[in-house]
Amino acid sequence: MSQGILLFIEQRDGVLNRTSFEAMVAAQGIASATGEKLSAVVLGKAIDGVASEAASKKLDAVHTVQDDKLAEYTPDGYVAALKQVVEKLDPRFVILSHTYQVRDFAPKLAASLGKTFVTDCVGYRVEGSEVVFTRQVFQGKINTDVRMVAEPPILASFQAGAYRADKAEAGDSAAPITPFEINLTDVQIRTQLEPKFQEAKQAVDLSQAPLIVAVGRGIKSQENIEMVQKLVEALGAEIAASRPICDNEWLPMDRQIGSSGQTVSPKLYLAVGISGAIQHVVGMKNSQTIVAINKDAEAPIFDIADYGIVGDLFDIVPALTAEITRVKSEGK
Repeated sequence: MSQGILLFIEQRDGVLNRTSFEAMVAAQGIASATGEKLSAVVLGKAIDGVASEAASKKLDAVHTVQDDKLAEYTPDGYVAALKQVVEKLDPRFVILSHTYQVRDFAPKLAASLGKTFVTDCVGYRVEGSEVVFTRQVFQGKINTDVRMVAEPPILASFQAGAYRADKAEAGDSAAPITPFEINLTDVQIRTQLEPKFQEAKQAVDLSQAPLIVAVGRGIKSQENIEMVQKLVEALGAEIAASRPICDNEWLPMDRQIGSSGQTVSPKLYLAVGISGAIQHVVGMKNSQTIVAINKDAEAPIFDIADYGIVGDLFDIVPALTAEITRVKSEGK
């Protein structure tokens, strides 16, 4: 009988993807509510550091799978490895963060196992022994409950920003780390690796940024973005944008936040001239602190902002930049 929960820990070049800790919050909650054991699995090569970082959290075990064919991510390698892990451990749930990598391999993994995959969840609740997952539809306008009637294991991925990574519960002691033996001898890696997304010119993974300044159509023209860029540099943040800015090619598409862009949950999200359309809000609403600057006091962005400044951004942004620069120069 399937039991327990298996959490996939994503890493790249020996660096743990923080969204794995976001998914861990959900996995820990489910484990606590159902009384099931929670273990994690890390794939790759030279991943001892990642495994140790994961083991510092409240887990019953961390399984490491190391092989030359896993040194670089490929869907063929990851699916072959995880299929063997899942079949041997036979968990009730396999929990993943809904990253680009997971979107690439997890559907194939689910198909190879003949199991159900519930994607892009934003929450869950436990009713007795049943776990009900919550997904958003119609660009985040409606939440839907998903109940499973299929046999486990059930694969479920959680949207980036659905939970805060810093809420992952630490363990009283380090979880045991155990190597997991698999056989990839007959596995053919058919993927020809291309340059990684984050290494492309100007590309950035905003889901990893702790501070984000996002600009909307209130900026009026591309020339005015330079003013916001000075604020970004003063804060040591990343610049982002709503869809109209990227559609007009004022900023690259990889800077877009929202339902058709990236989903983020930084410590600080400063929205400059953004009205707060639902398509944008679904990509940033789980930020730890949201500050909005908009001259329209009725703008929807203020409904989710922790702090709001009603006024002309062309007056406020330069003043804010000057004050931050002054404070930093004084070493405060």
